[in-house]
Amino acid sequence: MGNRSENIELSLEKIKEMLDSMSYGSVTLIIQDKHVVQIEKNEKIRLK
Repeated sequence: MGNRSENIELSLEKIKEMLDSMSYGSVTLIIQDKHVVQIEKNEKIRLK
């Protein structure tokens, strides 16, 4: 279970970093066997 907790903590840390660096877009988590295996960031740039 410790391995899963470490996976979740690392995932949350990476998600926070991504959210801090973007204004518009989405973050997608890819899960396999109850573990986050990939995090994707799709950033949008809005022109006014």
